[in-house]
Amino acid sequence: MRERCEICDAEDLSLAHPAQLLTDLNNPDNLTCWVSEPTTTTTNISPSNVTLTLNLGKKFESNNRGRTWIPMQFYSSQCENIYKRSKDAKITRENEQEARCTDARSLSPLSNRIAFATLEGRPSALEFEQSPVLQDWVTATDIKIVFNRLSTDQNQMYWLEENIQRFRRDNNNSIFEIGEGNFLNSKFGEQLLKERYFYAMAELAVGGRCKCNGHASRCVIDRMGRYACDCKHATTGLDCEKCRPFHYDRPWARAGADDANPCIACNCNLHSRKCRFNAELYRLSGYQSGGVCLNCRHNTAGRNCHYCKLGYFRDQNKPITHRKACKPCLCHPIGSISRNCNQTSGQCICKPGVDGPTCNRCAKGFQQSQSPVTPCIRPPPAENALFDSKNSANKEECDKCKASSTRLTHKRFCKNDYAFHLQVIGRELINGWAKYYIKIISILKNEIKNENFGKENNFNLIESGEEMAIWLSDKLLECKCPKIKVGRKYLIMGIIIIF
Repeated sequence: MRERCEICDAEDLSLAHPAQLLTDLNNPDNLTCWVSEPTTTTTNISPSNVTLTLNLGKKFESNNRGRTWIPMQFYSSQCENIYKRSKDAKITRENEQEARCTDARSLSPLSNRIAFATLEGRPSALEFEQSPVLQDWVTATDIKIVFNRLSTDQNQMYWLEENIQRFRRDNNNSIFEIGEGNFLNSKFGEQLLKERYFYAMAELAVGGRCKCNGHASRCVIDRMGRYACDCKHATTGLDCEKCRPFHYDRPWARAGADDANPCIACNCNLHSRKCRFNAELYRLSGYQSGGVCLNCRHNTAGRNCHYCKLGYFRDQNKPITHRKACKPCLCHPIGSISRNCNQTSGQCICKPGVDGPTCNRCAKGFQQSQSPVTPCIRPPPAENALFDSKNSANKEECDKCKASSTRLTHKRFCKNDYAFHLQVIGRELINGWAKYYIKIISILKNEIKNENFGKENNFNLIESGEEMAIWLSDKLLECKCPKIKVGRKYLIMGIIIIF
């Protein structure tokens, strides 16, 4: 072992020994080393800790960037006294994530080299890819080396004694006699120790690989200037520690030797670009699928956007992935109960008496009633069956209805006092009378003067769209004069005769 004496000077590059020299190029012709400030440390004097911290820039033993630290290894000849740990304790599967304590001098007494392997002696080292305990154990963002105490060997003690004698002879000063008192605790002894004792290290080499959880084979510098994994298997993050957006059909997992455990995209049938993971659905599916699609488009719905939303039904001629796979129901607002329809056939839910795929027509045996509540009703019995034979008038008593094929001329039209275009919308029988409900479509002429009929009959107030009723006797119904049918439209004209 060679020794060289010199005075350290941090301001002189040729005499400075900063920590950067630990990781410089190892050149045998230009050996460099790091030297700490002089420190006082013996078995009797309180130690002064010296700490070296290596920031790796990425998770390669702090795994949270230096906020907390986990010991990885202790080196000491006094493991139990200083660190309260047994020397070279046996490592089992139950404690393989714990730090061991070893006497460094027993490892390499002549070379002054110490090599530490994170997995050496760990029972699960051969199954590293299947051991999350060891994977966490070897993960670090920073490495800190703490020098707690110097080891004073016998040669150093001889050097100290020689220097004490030299100092006494040169200064003709007898501070103490050899063998009397504790010279290490004296002011003179402490000064000599501070000149002699310091920490030094020639080289620090740390080997490792990026922690990418098995989802990348290399690391690159990202846009933020950070050291990041070049992630595969639909993963993302500095350490490939999470799934890429929209790849949440199963939870993220580390890649293993037998399975890459890639993140899987949600199955939204091309109708959504967002999804989330649901652990309960994943469990119920037998741990196969847990993705839930969000904001389904193209009128679709469901956790996979796999069916049509309310008011739409499937077009069986198009696949579910088609943008127009769902067609609107188009249910009639009056004829249907709701705007929803059958998801497969598109059949709307019709009101009683209403038929058609969109509920837009009356069923067979029903007729339109013009009522928004019951738009289709059953027609009344035939006119010839309205009255029984006992109350029926003899056909001989019926006057013949005058049917004329004469065209309605302008002159004939002007001779009438009124002319209404109307539609019969309903009928009911009351004590031998038929009450017809009519709706005025338009008023073609109305020259009836109210003063001739009294104020209670205000004919001039009749307006288009108004609904009213007219009464016909049983004789007129039996004689079918006039022939009035519900749903038909008629033109009624007449002259008012005043007696």
